[in-house]
Amino acid sequence: MKVIVSEEIEQVCPEFVGACVEAEVVNTPYCEVLWKEIGALGERFRSELTTESLKEISSIAATRRVYRACGKDPSRYRPASEALIRRMLQGKELFQRDTLVDLVNLASIAYGYSIGGFDADKFEGDTLTLGVGRDGEPYEGIGRGIINIAGLPVYRDSKGGVGTPTSDNERTKICLETRHLVVLINGYDGNEQHVKANAEYIQTLLRKYAQSDGGTYFIYRSEK
Repeated sequence: MKVIVSEEIEQVCPEFVGACVEAEVVNTPYCEVLWKEIGALGERFRSELTTESLKEISSIAATRRVYRACGKDPSRYRPASEALIRRMLQGKELFQRDTLVDLVNLASIAYGYSIGGFDADKFEGDTLTLGVGRDGEPYEGIGRGIINIAGLPVYRDSKGGVGTPTSDNERTKICLETRHLVVLINGYDGNEQHVKANAEYIQTLLRKYAQSDGGTYFIYRSEK
């Protein structure tokens, strides 16, 4: 895959840096050991964070700033990483989907970046472009139905939107049959070292839980 950061994003976040992890994988319905890791992280967060202080985490705070700059209310359309950690802090169970989705969620929670996980064989074309959602642009969020992505950062393939920091698209979602995984990490705080660490953590999780060699990753960024 190639990933392009559009001028729309460069204008509101010239420091943006992202990572694309691509790997061959085997998915499973559930992994108990993975969920023990998720549970341990939740316990740690509940001892360290509140629903207000989590907004101050650099990766989350930067995503919220970009939402506002693009014209979206981050408290109404919460970035996924914030929503996941917030749910943990409220003592609620995370939704269990399948091993690939669950490990992507763990990686998002651990680093605070909103991360998109996709079945790459469902993409149209070989290029993804990160831009900003438009009024009336069709978009079906996973488990959410049609959502208004106007003012949300959005990745598009040649057919249309596939992922936002709030919700990925039904069209390219991971399923049990997924074998070719692409994961996109959104570093709106510009911390390349942290983004790389998150990508390498995802590779580690794929080796442990998805019968994968971890695949490869590359960094992409705003050019301004």
